Amino acid sequence: MDDHILQMRSITKTFPGVKALENVTLAVRRGEIHAICGENGAGKSTLMKVLSGVYPTGSYEGEIVFDGQPVTFNGIRDSEHVGIVIIHQELALVPYLSIAENIFLGNERRGRGRLIDWNRANAEAGELLRSVGLDENPVTPVGQLGVGKQQLVEIAKALSKDVRLLILDEPTAALNDTDSAHLLDLLRRLRDRGITCIMISHKLNEITAVADNVTVIRDGRTVETLSLHAGEVTQDRIIRGMVGRDLESYYPDRESHPGEEVLRVEDWTVWHPTQDRKVVDGASLTVRAGEVVGIAGLMGAGRTELAMSVFGRAYGRNISGRMFLHGKEIRPRNVADAIEAGIAYATEDRKHYGLNLIEDIRRNVSAAALGKLASNGFVNGNEEVKVAEGYRRDMNIKAPSVLSVVGKLSGGNQQKVVLSKWLYTDPEVLILDEPTRGIDVGAKYEIYTIINRLVAAGKAVLVISSELPELLGICDRIYTLSAGRITGQVPIAQATQEKLMQLMTKEKEVAA
Repeated sequence: MDDHILQMRSITKTFPGVKALENVTLAVRRGEIHAICGENGAGKSTLMKVLSGVYPTGSYEGEIVFDGQPVTFNGIRDSEHVGIVIIHQELALVPYLSIAENIFLGNERRGRGRLIDWNRANAEAGELLRSVGLDENPVTPVGQLGVGKQQLVEIAKALSKDVRLLILDEPTAALNDTDSAHLLDLLRRLRDRGITCIMISHKLNEITAVADNVTVIRDGRTVETLSLHAGEVTQDRIIRGMVGRDLESYYPDRESHPGEEVLRVEDWTVWHPTQDRKVVDGASLTVRAGEVVGIAGLMGAGRTELAMSVFGRAYGRNISGRMFLHGKEIRPRNVADAIEAGIAYATEDRKHYGLNLIEDIRRNVSAAALGKLASNGFVNGNEEVKVAEGYRRDMNIKAPSVLSVVGKLSGGNQQKVVLSKWLYTDPEVLILDEPTRGIDVGAKYEIYTIINRLVAAGKAVLVISSELPELLGICDRIYTLSAGRITGQVPIAQATQEKLMQLMTKEKEVAA
């Protein structure tokens, strides 16, 4: 029997004006965890869409051999029929349906008369949930679960289809450390059961911890496949294959010269929109010109809620406290007021709230400051193109033109469009919520470089991140948040991951 369960040979996929894949080869052994790495736009997800039938046979060149036999897939059902199941980064679950209904959606457990046998469905769903380590009632609506548990429901759904090859696209991108560790343990258990896994991830520490082999793709071509069992594969080695060069440091050097105070928030309190509880409780912070200030906190600590409420009361109710810009108190009643005052907020969820994915780069860049391009109610289209083209060049957005649809860009390039949109508003304070989530190390470095340029120009930047090394690498000061309260403020010279974690788990405020 062939030791390889999957071989993809000379796969070439072309879109109008773009060759996404060129003669890509991939060989995956039975019962292994095989990681695929590459920068955003390298072709990783495209390759998996070819494999799973999202891009059907005939829309690409090359050959797929599964379990020793050439295969052709005209859709996802064809690939699932032979045991190949893909879980996309954007989970395909229906929030208003129960766990059991989601697991068997399109594959319902029927009884007599073609009616659904709910007792059987719930019982089988319960067994599948136990197999993935999820202790939830199968009748619970999926929308009531956190993202980590929803990811496990997706895997349970895959197991219900007798999966032999499980593909996971950025499975831990939106998970906290605890949920990520739980998911990686599950992948190891699936490997022990003989299920082969392909994992696309930008988190190189997770890849080196769990994968057996890693294939590196760059610019639509296979660079190399490395065995992690040899013990010689390091994160730096993988990065060199991904970007074609060494990154001497993950974070670009920057000299810090903070100036006068730009933003001050005092005793800021925010109540949950529908529940009788505080999500931010008496928080106070400052950000100075030419300074990067971080906010660290565990999931649910209130980081995003704090940022959105400061940004024109975009979140919460019964908001109290005071806000000052350059020493003058401001009271923005809505997002438009916040933008007018000089505050910008780049959301953590760029696909849903940060961008219009069906519009082009030009329209997205101008969206938050159309007034700068309008006269007598009409937008100057030529000027709009000129502005967007300037940002495309300055931000190194990889796209054929500013008329390219944003939804077709890679995650890193989408994030650069988000930043361009807010930079065009010419803000005094830029709040960045998870600015590098789901993007590769090369694009991250570019984002950090952009942040450095902003503070060098005297802007005040507030960064929220779940990655403590990132905050330690780019910030001048870091506030810690726990249960909606500021629990500490640490200068970067005194900050360590251990100290931040201690403060992130405290329940009452301590001295700076």
